[in-house]
Amino acid sequence: MSTNTDIAKIFTAMATILEIKDESGFKVNATVKVARILENLVEDIATVDKITDIPGVGKSSATKIQEYIDTGKISAYEELRSSIPVGLLEVMRVQGLGPKKVRQLWQEADVIDIASLRNAIETGKLDNLPRMGRKIIENISESLNFIETTGNRTRIGIALPIAESILCTLKQLDGVTNIAIAGSLRRGKETIGDIDILGSSTEPKLLAESFCALEDVATVFSHGETKCSVRLASGMQVDLRIVDVKKFGAALLYFTGSKEHCILLRELAIAQNKKLNEYSLEPTNISETEEEIYADLGLPFLPPEIREDRGEGSCTETPALITIENIKCDLHCHTIASDGKMTIEELAQQAMRLGYHTIAVTDHSQSQAQANGLKPDRMLKHIEAIHAVNQSIEGITILAGSEVDILSDGSLDYDDELLAMLDIVVASPHAALTQSTEEATKRLLLAIEHPLVHIIGHPTGRIINKRKGLEPDMPTLISAAKEHNTALEINANSYRLDLRDIHVRAAVEAGGMLAINTDAHRAEDFEQLRYGILTGRRGWLTAKNCINCLDHHALQTWLARNC
Repeated sequence: MSTNTDIAKIFTAMATILEIKDESGFKVNATVKVARILENLVEDIATVDKITDIPGVGKSSATKIQEYIDTGKISAYEELRSSIPVGLLEVMRVQGLGPKKVRQLWQEADVIDIASLRNAIETGKLDNLPRMGRKIIENISESLNFIETTGNRTRIGIALPIAESILCTLKQLDGVTNIAIAGSLRRGKETIGDIDILGSSTEPKLLAESFCALEDVATVFSHGETKCSVRLASGMQVDLRIVDVKKFGAALLYFTGSKEHCILLRELAIAQNKKLNEYSLEPTNISETEEEIYADLGLPFLPPEIREDRGEGSCTETPALITIENIKCDLHCHTIASDGKMTIEELAQQAMRLGYHTIAVTDHSQSQAQANGLKPDRMLKHIEAIHAVNQSIEGITILAGSEVDILSDGSLDYDDELLAMLDIVVASPHAALTQSTEEATKRLLLAIEHPLVHIIGHPTGRIINKRKGLEPDMPTLISAAKEHNTALEINANSYRLDLRDIHVRAAVEAGGMLAINTDAHRAEDFEQLRYGILTGRRGWLTAKNCINCLDHHALQTWLARNC
């Protein structure tokens, strides 16, 4: 919901301003917590009858939220914002500048925005400031250049392969005993700020030197015995922390996060007269593995993807989250008939390589002219071609389907007579993606309720970091999808990851069915599946709620549900 997002941004800005002004940590953390609650809220906050009934939202915060709903602004935020130069919020985005440093720059060097920061660097105004050495200034300048050209957040589809490549290189070094990805990347977040890697080695100096000398390193920000920080030629910042092998588990838990999950664990430890930090769990001195720490706290192992303080603390056993091995089919793929690069036969061969029992050919419908969408006469011939290949290849079922546009009024791009001839219909929004919440909800509801539609493809149409997409009333759509046994898609392409993780969680809790599809246009797109799996896991998805995990007979039964 846009209201949720707008208010969450205000609370985040309020927390940042409070930090810059050196207000109490309690006040800052409480404000950040409300921002996260709003970001993760599936229903529109404006529709909630009693805001204080939302766990974690107190009376003061509820009053501010209600004020925004009623007036479109929060007076306390306006007052806070006027107490500092507003440009300092942008300065906070520069890597390496925390609130204390920003406060110093403001008070001692007259830095009030990005432009004045750039000027202060170029004129030497920062050179004589306390705790502001030449290396720090160079790092700030590098970070400033980076955000001015590329922004701060990177898609997981870019970051994860980079991190894995680095891990592969470092694992081969003499003395390395443990090496792992940490941070939000390990938790499977759709975008990340930088890459965190944790390692232990009997030759820590060699590990640090080899890391800083990696082929793609463009800038070395710091090179120490326990922490190194570099920027790659691609622009990604990568931090390596080196810890004692006996402390690796505690450090991995801490540096994986999230901050909120770590607070949850620390509070649980305190309640048991224990102390948990990045080094160990005292007094038992457990620190080698995450599993041991969770067990000592009376918890099952909690997968990284759900460590967000969204109820995982009440788990009595490790959730059986979906895995890539559970996937038995892909139900949204394209061929050369529209804008894909594979023939029907090549698509089938890829599916067999992956061990699938079924693959769906779902080329674009007629309204997608730019994607060579199929007019009805071409679609009829395409159905015949798919069936012919299906008859000729053993070991795989090839479904004749289409990704049919959901038009702006909610009607579909083919008439019902043609839709009835398809084995599977994936209905997706591609145009008019700036509709109001009311229009978008009505539009998608009509598709969900259509008896010939099996899956709603990438329901919001968003493109990460580029396009917001539709903002429908998700609880209403999820309820309707459950009622009509229509699956909502997690589009695994890392540009989309649509549904979002919080929507997946809501659908799972409602008992609805989801699909995880790659939307493959070329052979390498099948590798994108893992990003959809990570998003599903972040939403607590299990195999029983995913149609791609059904065996052949069960899938055929589900597809024929309205026949």
